Amino acid sequence: MNAVGCRRVFADKKSGKNDLRLELKVCHAFLAEGDTLVVPSLDRYGRCLKDLVTMVGELRERGVGFTSLHENLDTTTPGGRLIFHVFTALAEFIRELTVAATNEGLAAARARGPTGGRPSVITPELLRAARDMLPNPENSIESIAKLLGVSAGTLYNHIRDLRELRAFRVQRQLESSTS
Repeated sequence: MNAVGCRRVFADKKSGKNDLRLELKVCHAFLAEGDTLVVPSLDRYGRCLKDLVTMVGELRERGVGFTSLHENLDTTTPGGRLIFHVFTALAEFIRELTVAATNEGLAAARARGPTGGRPSVITPELLRAARDMLPNPENSIESIAKLLGVSAGTLYNHIRDLRELRAFRVQRQLESSTS
């Protein structure tokens, strides 16, 4: 950026997917009439067609030019503005393809079933032991989990109806002891 004569360089660490970036706002506020905003590539400035057109349009209204080095794009000329609109449409198209591919990959992974993550520590024997200890009202879920060497969350995750199951068993025990 210094090699092309930029007097100040702004570095943005956030994604260019939208214009909600503090460094971008600071950059825009710094620019004055007659300046030209130089970006390394169009997709680093923004990927949403609406945002790109809006941001460059606002710069133009303020008398600020826009240049993208990678695309060799300069909006201070009519031809540059035409090419800008073509490239912004392509940038948005590529982003939409990426999002669609990511969503398809996630859906395919969900369809294959649970994979990845930490291996389960629960075994059928531990589940059976937990279920056997649940009827005793003196055993809290936390104490059962500690005794079995798992977390209470693990028991809740693997025994979906844990609260209802415990309440039902305790109620049955109370009914049988009063009979």
